[in-house]
Amino acid sequence: MASLPVAVDAMGGDRAPEEIVAGALQAREEDGIEVLLVGDPERIGDTGHIPVLAASEVIGMDDDPGQGVRTKKDSSLVRAAEAVRDSKALAMVSAGNTGAAMASALLRIGRMKGISRPAIATPIPDLGSTPTVLLDSGANAECSALMLSQFARMGAAYSRCRYGVAEPSVALLSIGEEKSKGTPLVREVHQLLSADASIRFVGNVEGRDLLRGAADVVVTDGFTGNVALKCLEGSLRFFMDTLLGVLASDDAAKAASEVLLPKLAPIAAELDPEGTGGAMLLGIDGVCVISHGSSSRRAVASAIKVAHDLALNGLVPSLGAALLAGTG
Repeated sequence: MASLPVAVDAMGGDRAPEEIVAGALQAREEDGIEVLLVGDPERIGDTGHIPVLAASEVIGMDDDPGQGVRTKKDSSLVRAAEAVRDSKALAMVSAGNTGAAMASALLRIGRMKGISRPAIATPIPDLGSTPTVLLDSGANAECSALMLSQFARMGAAYSRCRYGVAEPSVALLSIGEEKSKGTPLVREVHQLLSADASIRFVGNVEGRDLLRGAADVVVTDGFTGNVALKCLEGSLRFFMDTLLGVLASDDAAKAASEVLLPKLAPIAAELDPEGTGGAMLLGIDGVCVISHGSSSRRAVASAIKVAHDLALNGLVPSLGAALLAGTG
């Protein structure tokens, strides 16, 4: 497996194919990772000797995910997933249509045995520590209690495999810390997780706790998770833009910025989503990393490295073992 490349959807994302190709080159040059670019060879252009798997169609960001996968069988997303299925690639990476990436992986690579539905796991930065894994952050708008309990076990296994957390703490996102708070679904899941000896459940957390490392893994449904994630992204972007605007507002502020910016730069780097490697689709029988639609070459290279490392470190077997432990 170590000799297999990472299949990268060269046509997916707002800055494809130029930034995708540049990110693939960066991953090969800096980390020595073999890459297989998937897409239209003529549009991709010069790849610096990175091989290309030809695909004549593209599933656009505005396309219906399920219909796109069913009708555009020669799309770059579908062909990338098939490369993983056919053992021609170690893992797949895409910055394209999130729903289509999930559908391609689910329909072509397949679902892990015993999984009700896959989930998208997104790292939330925790300054000076390992990120908090938020799932589901957008794959399933509506969830059952069984799905959320499976997400908890998969999230804990992912935290161990990716971040080396020996005994990840798992929390449930709610509107209060008390077990009586939340919707009927949240209260039911709280009971299930409290009785699950395979995870270290620490109870409920609130939205304000997501950036302060209250737990290694936070579980919620995909609708709530996606709203929470977008709120965090927008708030951080607003704060950084406002801060930079203040520091450039007059001569006194510019003088202060000469002292403050070198101290703020490391914090900004930790909060920058470009370095996280994207979100992971957990619950399929392979490794699939879904990057942000506006990913730069740095983000693409980071996603390729994450996909490569997790595939070689046995993410899928780790998830399978966690699911079995939860049913024991």
